[in-house]
Amino acid sequence: MPENRSETVYRQDIYRQDIRRVAVIGCGVIGASWASLVLAAGLDVTASDPAPGAEARLRATVAAQWPALEAIGLAPDASPERLRFVTGPEVAAADADFVQENGPERLDVKRETYARLDAAAAPDVVLATSSSGLKPSDIQGACRHPGRVVLGHPFNPPHLVPLVEVVGGSATDEGAVATAMAFYTRLGKRPIRLRRELTGHVANRLQAALWREAFHLVGTGAASVADIDAAIAHGPGLRWALMGPCLLNHLSGGPGGLAHTLDHLGPLMEAMWADLGEPRLTPELKQALVAGLADELAGRDEAAMLAERDALLIDLVRRKRGTRELP
Repeated sequence: MPENRSETVYRQDIYRQDIRRVAVIGCGVIGASWASLVLAAGLDVTASDPAPGAEARLRATVAAQWPALEAIGLAPDASPERLRFVTGPEVAAADADFVQENGPERLDVKRETYARLDAAAAPDVVLATSSSGLKPSDIQGACRHPGRVVLGHPFNPPHLVPLVEVVGGSATDEGAVATAMAFYTRLGKRPIRLRRELTGHVANRLQAALWREAFHLVGTGAASVADIDAAIAHGPGLRWALMGPCLLNHLSGGPGGLAHTLDHLGPLMEAMWADLGEPRLTPELKQALVAGLADELAGRDEAAMLAERDALLIDLVRRKRGTRELP
């Protein structure tokens, strides 16, 4: 966070807290999902996307996602009718209490968009990016009010998966981060606060570590794509849906907890770390992965598979919301 600023900069209440209208900038897969979630929370959405046919696609997506949100639970005033579509980001940001941007993963486009959003939005409105790879420090330099720019990176699909990763850039005010954390919590999300900016943030880096070894095992012929997917989906993935790796290691240690696990299994962990692969996505490896996935999906109805996935995910999210002791 920036140094040598007055204490008032760090106060959350310099940023707008009574958030009723959210601007959703960019209405692709992520933006449309954000719009559905915000509407389900009983708030107004003003959306903007320059692509031809964007409004029709957005409204169709919201309608398709609404039954899932009804199953999870809607706010009393929730309605798809609270969605308004406008032609430019400035119009959407002008009357917004919070801005969630979901544009292309190109720094030049982000900076140009944020210059426009910053000029249009009131100075007490937080500007959040859903970027999965870019850092807020690289974006906020285009703004006259860089302190209100934060990263609010969701996990796809945002209307179902609670995680949001939040971090500020080098010029971000602490109050902007706190405001974003509070707002996402209000939406029913589970925000986590990153202590510093990282390429890929936290969750994608954890995924990347798993992907690296999975692709290495395919590339060396140690296991098929289907077997690797089964090893996760029918093994540790079931537990990972309930708790994270540190807590799982704690529970594995019995009365001794995490300390016992690290002492008992530490040498094995280090031996496996030393043996992990460092694959490169060569044409041959890409071909092997694609062919292996085709074999795994042979004879399956992908639309039905996605429907089953979403139904299970909805039920899991709903049940997890009712737990008291799981972190």
